[in-house]
Amino acid sequence: MARPAGSQSRVVWGEPPTGGFVPWLQSLFGRRTHLAAEALPTLPLALRRGELAAHYLAAEAEADHPRAGAAATVALEEAVASEAWWPADIWGHRALWHFERAGMELAATRAARTIGEVRWAAGDPASARRYYAEAISEARDIGAEREEGLAALGLGRAELDLGNVTVARRLGQIAIDLFERCGAPDSELAAARDLRGEEKEVSGA
Repeated sequence: MARPAGSQSRVVWGEPPTGGFVPWLQSLFGRRTHLAAEALPTLPLALRRGELAAHYLAAEAEADHPRAGAAATVALEEAVASEAWWPADIWGHRALWHFERAGMELAATRAARTIGEVRWAAGDPASARRYYAEAISEARDIGAEREEGLAALGLGRAELDLGNVTVARRLGQIAIDLFERCGAPDSELAAARDLRGEEKEVSGA
């Protein structure tokens, strides 16, 4: 996901995570953060209108988690396409919640990564980090190397925005290794190489 121009202002997220920085560190080293809440808040009134919302609400009422997660994902994608970051974040959290309860690990991993992308694109790299880190941990657990590479790439971009250049470059190399092993598209490999950058020799003179 490319960051659009003028996206640096901080968005007030509709369903903020809890736990702060420590869970991000834990997930980075392999401990789960369980980002999805135990229960969902009521869907905001502003998002309850339209055909997509109707499909989602019907599935939610029936506790059909796979169908609700899929409907939330479609709504998330539409919100991202229009750069509506607050609705995208809410739909992303709902997709994550339903997929976790359905035991759909790969879909939940993608949802966590997409929330990271939404927050990064909206100009909030600090908040995006823990979602990328959760996606890395989840993808590693299920052996989804491309998803792990995409999450590492996203986390590296967030770290770069925060001024952590060395960490960002290391994550770029991790993404390269993962993409090469799983045969990811050339565009993803090129993005990882761009993040890693080129090593420069330091003259002894």
